[in-house]
Amino acid sequence: MNAMTHRSVLLLAAAVLAGTTGAVATADVPARPEQIHFAPLSFEPPSAAEYRHVLPSGVVVYLAPSTEFPLVNIAMTFKGGRDLDPADQVGLADATGAMIRRGGTKNMSAEDLDETFDFLAANVSTNCGPVTSSAVLNSLKSNLDESLPLFFEMLRTPGFDAAKLGLWQSEQLERMKQRNDDAGPILSREWDALLYGRDHFEAAQSTQKSIESIDQASLQRMHDRIFHPGNVIVAVTGDFDEKDMLDRLEQAFAGWERGDQVSDPAAPTATFTPGVYHVEKDIPQGKVNIGLRGITRDDPDYYAMTILNDILGGGGFTSRITKRVRSDEGLAYSAGSANSAGVYYPGEFRASFQSKNRTVALATKIIMEEIERIRTEPVSDEELATSVNSMIETFPRTFESKAGMLNVFVSDEWTNRPADYWQKYRDRLRAVTKDDILRVAQKHLDPNAMAIFVVGKWSEIAPGDLEGRASMAEFFGGSVTDLPLRDPMTMEPIPTGGG
Repeated sequence: MNAMTHRSVLLLAAAVLAGTTGAVATADVPARPEQIHFAPLSFEPPSAAEYRHVLPSGVVVYLAPSTEFPLVNIAMTFKGGRDLDPADQVGLADATGAMIRRGGTKNMSAEDLDETFDFLAANVSTNCGPVTSSAVLNSLKSNLDESLPLFFEMLRTPGFDAAKLGLWQSEQLERMKQRNDDAGPILSREWDALLYGRDHFEAAQSTQKSIESIDQASLQRMHDRIFHPGNVIVAVTGDFDEKDMLDRLEQAFAGWERGDQVSDPAAPTATFTPGVYHVEKDIPQGKVNIGLRGITRDDPDYYAMTILNDILGGGGFTSRITKRVRSDEGLAYSAGSANSAGVYYPGEFRASFQSKNRTVALATKIIMEEIERIRTEPVSDEELATSVNSMIETFPRTFESKAGMLNVFVSDEWTNRPADYWQKYRDRLRAVTKDDILRVAQKHLDPNAMAIFVVGKWSEIAPGDLEGRASMAEFFGGSVTDLPLRDPMTMEPIPTGGG
């Protein structure tokens, strides 16, 4: 076969192949996007029991090894945090979480500790949150022999360096001065006070006096209460051998006194009072929360309320509140809702937005209309299907990383979630009906039981929009409770006419 003939054969073969491929491709590609069908998503959530171990000392450890990178990540979660702050020392847990990492150890200065961790390329953090505290070590596998013992030395015998504590206190006091600069923090703290009571840890605020009262002795007391083997669950991911890691951890915990586990946080005792509330601030846009106390995570209505919220305001641009307030009316850049179910006591349902002062009333009216509509009219089949399918399709993301998966297992164990919760989660979502959503909306979203909380310039907000579509007089008979702005350093009310 000469070169010309060979080339002709190749061209003919290519043409036939292209024609065949094109015909097959044309036959396989639907004419319209809605005609595209995908195979059902197949995913089974992992079982926590497969990753759970108990050290001879009694410490629970979750292990999920991976050889993807030569790194080891050890995350410890301790029960208790800001819920343990004494009433006269709000901020103590925050200080403890910060100073364990910043303050050196009994045998090593803060500077030497920092330099050693840096030399080992180890990232270390400690923190005290609302009801849990954490300590995390991220280390090269090759340096674990040095970094792990040093990490435990820091946790077991923190130095709480006095100079570092003074620096932390100065930082807090500087931040404190800015508390009233923006409407967001004002709304957040006053809303929490309304929901939970000003003395409950969910709403309690540190002051200059409480921060300055923190000393090494009080840090040590808080440390001893939270950071010990009787109050921790460990999660380890990365490149390691399981048996070797369990041996390392048992050795590291050896001799560390096992104290009592911290109790569950106390429920709020304050009474939530509906109505319109306002804090004056001379700003061009009002910031608003609308809501009430909600449900607990274990409430049978949780699944229906989750879907209800997604349809009402939690589902982004497809949700009713976002569509009407932002897309249709252009009243706010961000508007939506959240259903935050509590673990130990009821959480909250809250709709929120920020709008120009003159359109705050109109945006509020629209949100109240949407709340009333979901209480009186069944949601559509399409809305229900879209919400449920979205949650089911995104469900695997909960477990897509090993670190994220173990975080779920640790949280579930601390909060006593049933072992089969995730296995039944999707079926419980699928079981929610339109009647269920109507029922829970009527039960849990009574507009007359809600509070409308506004931070902004009331003289411009109260009259409403120039077209007369809404005014604040339409809500709760026009009655409004004016709350004082609080001094950022003392949290005492600023007298009228003050700064």
